[in-house]
Amino acid sequence: MSRLPIISLLALFFCLQCYSQSSTEVFLADLEWNEGTLKIGEPKNISNNEGYDNQPSFYDDDRILFASTRNGQTDIALYNIDSDSKSWINDTPNGGEYSPLRIQGTEDISAIRLDDDGLQRLYKYDFETGNHKELIADLKVGYHVWYSDHILVCTVLIENRMDLVVVNLQDNTRYTLQKNVGRSLHRIPQTEMISYISKENDTAMVKSMHPISGATRNIVGLFGSVEDVVWTDSGMVLAGFRNSLLGFDYANGQTWKLLHSFEEKEIPSLSRLAISPNGKRMAFVTEDPKYKIVQKQVESYNSGDLDTFVNCYSENVLVQNFPADTLYIGHQKMRENYRNLSPDNKKYDVEVVNRITLGNFVIDHEKVTGDGSISKQVAIYEVSYRISSMTFIFEKGSESNPESIVQDQLDAYNKRDIDAFMATYTDTVKLYNFPKNLSTDGPEDMRKSYTEFFTSTPDLKCEIKNRIVIGNKVIDEEQVTANGNMFSAVAIYEVENGKIAKVTFLR
Repeated sequence: MSRLPIISLLALFFCLQCYSQSSTEVFLADLEWNEGTLKIGEPKNISNNEGYDNQPSFYDDDRILFASTRNGQTDIALYNIDSDSKSWINDTPNGGEYSPLRIQGTEDISAIRLDDDGLQRLYKYDFETGNHKELIADLKVGYHVWYSDHILVCTVLIENRMDLVVVNLQDNTRYTLQKNVGRSLHRIPQTEMISYISKENDTAMVKSMHPISGATRNIVGLFGSVEDVVWTDSGMVLAGFRNSLLGFDYANGQTWKLLHSFEEKEIPSLSRLAISPNGKRMAFVTEDPKYKIVQKQVESYNSGDLDTFVNCYSENVLVQNFPADTLYIGHQKMRENYRNLSPDNKKYDVEVVNRITLGNFVIDHEKVTGDGSISKQVAIYEVSYRISSMTFIFEKGSESNPESIVQDQLDAYNKRDIDAFMATYTDTVKLYNFPKNLSTDGPEDMRKSYTEFFTSTPDLKCEIKNRIVIGNKVIDEEQVTANGNMFSAVAIYEVENGKIAKVTFLR
């Protein structure tokens, strides 16, 4: 099987000093602990809103605050769990609110207000009326947590970093505890301490601090690019990494341990964790699944909505034929190519008959009907916030049964039979990383690397999770187990004269 033997973990990317307007959703899930084992209920999308929904915090056990987009601006939303309803705390023109929190010991709310002119300040909002006033006039507060009704700990944007500042609103004093910190600030349950993330010496460390004495203590180091943590009542630190929830037992733990993994296609990432005061619920933020924007462009194409269709793509979208034959770049060229698309003047309908989703890639097997004919094509979409590239594969090639040889090499791969494995490839085989980055040229280097891999991987196993066949190409979604690890990839096999001539990997 043409899978590279080197396995790498992907890190989460983050934006440190700005509120990124990516398409995100707020989810809610029940938590149940039983002798240290966590059971998480089915997550529910409580924002269910196109655009930016982020930074949840519990107002109480039954209500959740979060920042949510409506009519092009970001306001403070309040979700009621019992009634499954959303209301709005405010309606601010010429600006938006972020990171809403209930102020300790009061019913009112604080939030970061970012005005259209770039002014960023911390405001207080009346819970009943939404009336607001500025709390700190001269600090560009990024994130905050309340220690009491008049003392807060906040991160303040200074140059290209955030510094940890303790502010006393009663006597109008403040002091900087540490420079260069992260965004995650929380009260540690059953203590008088606040946790924060130190980024001194390029090392991310969860630390505790006492806002009055200034005493600090190391708790646990973070991994990858994890930026958000939260605390349980029992003193466990939780963190999200990709689609998994991990925990560190502060009192007894030595290392992080995996608590739960969500279905990656629906919950691709975990961030901005919050736990209810009674510890029975968790709110979190995840990116929109990549397939949603792809499905939206299919539906807008079929409805003849040119503007919505084009806006599913990034401004500099790359459109090409497989593997890397550029057709055009950008919105303007796309509009020219689809200029006749309208509800009354469209010739074709597209139906997705099969779909593979892996990381930032969505691969659709599409049936195109119109103009008196039916054809099949594959579109490979690369997605960030919008679709950044679209690569077409059409029904070309005369192989009558390309699956047969691909299955032979799968069987040989799982048996770790290097001779039978290599016999399925041509003498000029080439391996690529998508779109056309050559990684292996010829059978000699390929045999050497896979011989070593087969020898060192006694538990090797590959399962096909999904398969698309078009022309002489077989596109496999593969799940590989190797040395106790599991990873996924997509392989595009090109078959010529009964053997595999090229393989292109997507990861």
